[in-house]
Amino acid sequence: MTPASTGASTIVGAVKTVPDSRMAPGGPGYRRMSFALFLAGVATFALLYSTQALLPLISGDFGVTASEASWTVAASTGGLALFVIPMSALSERFGRRTVMTASLAVAVTVALLVPFAPSLTALVALRAVQGAALAGVPASATAYLAEEVRPKALITAIGLFVAGNSVGGMSGRVITGWVAQEWGWRVALGALGLVAVGCAIAFRLLLPAPRHFAPGSLRPRVLARTVRAHLADPLLRRLYAIGALFMTVFGGVYTVIGYRLTDAPFSLPQGVVGSVFLVYLVGTVSASAAGRLVGRLGRRGALYLGGGTTAAGLLLSLADSLPLVLLGLVLITAGFFAGHAVASSAVSKTATHGRAQAAALYQSAYYVGSSVGSTAGAVAFHAGGWAGTVGVGLLAVAGVVGITVLGSVAAARTVARTA
Repeated sequence: MTPASTGASTIVGAVKTVPDSRMAPGGPGYRRMSFALFLAGVATFALLYSTQALLPLISGDFGVTASEASWTVAASTGGLALFVIPMSALSERFGRRTVMTASLAVAVTVALLVPFAPSLTALVALRAVQGAALAGVPASATAYLAEEVRPKALITAIGLFVAGNSVGGMSGRVITGWVAQEWGWRVALGALGLVAVGCAIAFRLLLPAPRHFAPGSLRPRVLARTVRAHLADPLLRRLYAIGALFMTVFGGVYTVIGYRLTDAPFSLPQGVVGSVFLVYLVGTVSASAAGRLVGRLGRRGALYLGGGTTAAGLLLSLADSLPLVLLGLVLITAGFFAGHAVASSAVSKTATHGRAQAAALYQSAYYVGSSVGSTAGAVAFHAGGWAGTVGVGLLAVAGVVGITVLGSVAAARTVARTA
C-alpha cells in the first residue's frame, strides 16, 4: 500500500468515525436541556388548562352552565391548534429557542391579565390569545429535540418533555384548587401566572443554544408544500388522528370531573377536587417509560396498551365509589400519556424534513381533540351525566384501536409485497 493510499484510507476512516455531536444522556448539556424543556412543559400545560379545575366556581360566578364555562378551556386549546403551524414556520426561520422564549413571554404576560377579566366573554378571549401564544412551544420543542438529541435518546427526551406537561397540568390544578378554596378563582389564576413566570425565566436561562439548526424559508408556498407532503404520508395521518382521539378522551374527562366530584354523592370541596389532579404524576411516569414500552412491545403494541388502559379507566370511573373513580382516573391518565408520548415521538422519527411542521400538525390535531373533547364531554355530561362523558371517551378509544389495527394491516401488506 502506498503512502498516498494509506493517507486516503486514514481520511476515509476519519470521516466514518466522526463522533455524533448531538446531545445524549450523560453528555454535556443534556441535563440542562432536559430540565429546561421540562419547565417549558410545566408552564405550557399549567397555563393551557388553568381554568379547568375552576370551572364550577367560574360557572357560579358568571351564572353560566358547564358547557358555557368549558369554553375557557376550549378557547385556549383551540387557539393553540390554530396557530401551531404558523408558529412552527416562524420556528423554522428564527430558531426553536427564540420562538419558545417569545411564546412563553407573551403567554405569561396574558396570564397576569386573566384574573381581571370582567366577563366570561373577556375571559374566553384572553384564554384564546394565551393558547395562540403557547402554540410556539410544543412544535418547536419536539423539533429542537429531533435536531439536538441523538436518535436513540429521542423517545426518552420527548417523554421527559411530555412528563413536564403532566406535572404542569397537575400542579396548575392543585395550586388553583386550594388557592381558589380560600381566596377565589381569580387569585388562584394570578398565583399560577406567577409560577409560570418563574418557569419561563428559568427555561430561557437553562436551555442550551442550538448547534444543529439550519434556518428555513418563510415562503407560504414552501410551507404549504411541506404540510401537503406530511399529510400525504399515511403513517403521519394515522399518528395525527391517534393524538387527536387520545386527547378527546383526556379533555372530556378532566373538563367535567370537577363537576362530578363537587356534586352528590361525593360533594367534595374545591381544594380536594384540585388535589385529585395529583394523579397526573402517574402520567409523568408513563410518559417517561414510553421508550421502554416501545422497545418491548413495538409502537403499535404500546398504542394498544395505552388505549386498553384508558378504556379500563373509563369503565371503572362509572362507579359511585370514590376509590374506584380515582383508580379510573389513574388508568386514564397513564394510558393517555403513554399513548401521547409514543405517537408524538413517532412523528418526529417519521418526518425526514420539515420536522417543525410535522410536529405542528400533530400538535394541531392533538389540541383540536382537546377542544372537541372538552366541549363534547361537557355537553354529554349535561345531557346524560358522567355516563355520557364516558361514552364519548370510549368512542374515541375505539377510534385509536381501529386506526392502530389499520396500521398493523398496512405494515403486513408492505412486508408481503417486499417478501
